[in-house]
Amino acid sequence: MVERSLCMRELLLVSTVWSSMAAVPQFNLAPNLPVSRLCFGTMTFGQQNTLSQSFRLLDYAFHAGINFFDSAEMYPVPQSAQTQGRSEEYLGSWIKDRNIPRDRVVLATKVSGPSGQMSWIRGGPTSLNASNITQAIHDSLLRLQTDYIDLYQIHWPDRYVPMFGETEYDPTRQFESVGIKEQLDALGRAIDAGKIRYVGLSNETPYGLMKFLQVADSICQFPRIVTVQNSYNLLCRNFESGLINHCRIGNYPTALHLKKLLTQELEFMLMDLISDLYTPGTILLGFYRISLLAYSPLAMGILSGKYLSPDKGPTDARLNLFRGRYSEGESRYNLSKTIIKEATEAYVAIAEKYDIHPVSLAIGRNFAILLQCNLYC
Repeated sequence: MVERSLCMRELLLVSTVWSSMAAVPQFNLAPNLPVSRLCFGTMTFGQQNTLSQSFRLLDYAFHAGINFFDSAEMYPVPQSAQTQGRSEEYLGSWIKDRNIPRDRVVLATKVSGPSGQMSWIRGGPTSLNASNITQAIHDSLLRLQTDYIDLYQIHWPDRYVPMFGETEYDPTRQFESVGIKEQLDALGRAIDAGKIRYVGLSNETPYGLMKFLQVADSICQFPRIVTVQNSYNLLCRNFESGLINHCRIGNYPTALHLKKLLTQELEFMLMDLISDLYTPGTILLGFYRISLLAYSPLAMGILSGKYLSPDKGPTDARLNLFRGRYSEGESRYNLSKTIIKEATEAYVAIAEKYDIHPVSLAIGRNFAILLQCNLYC
């Protein structure tokens, strides 16, 4: 997932990862869903980025071969009642303004999980029950000005888990959550209605992912999870100690799940086995074929090196512009922490040693690791 706060210069640097290719290559994220190996996030559209800036960034990404665009109903961030939904609106307006055929782009967006901080989104939201999911899909379709969403994701779980930079589990924050069956049933009905095509998770744990797969395995009409979108970069490697373990050979599917694979995806799987099963940009979690969408590969811009300058970086850089309002950036990627600063300085030094930009190093490293994991799978 391309860092959402990229300026034009940094986006150009990211494209150098593919400098020897005519365009960003694609792989099959799901049956009949070819996507570029770089996904462009729109989290800053409508807050840090104006409409004209957003259009310019989207134009550059699209003409470089990126067809995969990610948003969320709560975006942009920092979130507010005044700006909520603008990121989806900008993305939908760009598609309409540029007269881009709908099948030329893959649209991903997300439904917000329970939060006591966003009362303007269905009262909280209070939960991820069926009515909230159904209403969220309806509203996103209107903002995106489209009839369907290619990948619809649960932004964070409907249960307490440490996330967005938190590292310790606080049992006092547990709450009664909506059952996974109800969530998958609502998503399945949306698929049947033609409103969404595939479903994914985000900011999820190994336990949560496996519970969703277990429930989907047990009931035929429930949709399977095809992606998990978690943070993964040189400064945040939690994925390597949890979800990556699902790549080990020996994660065999249940009989019911195998039947689903054979009846719904045999042609797709055989095509991949023959051609390009092991592709950068995705990790195949055992037989389940779950793809990792690695967000924030630049650690909110930290890995670009720009915040290491004596003036602490440009005044309009995200972590400066919204200082005190980015809890994730100021906890997970805080340069006042010695280990974070020293690691960042070391990575920038490596980039300088080999005469490459730190952005290219960070993005390229992610692809290299994902490729290795795919080979292992």
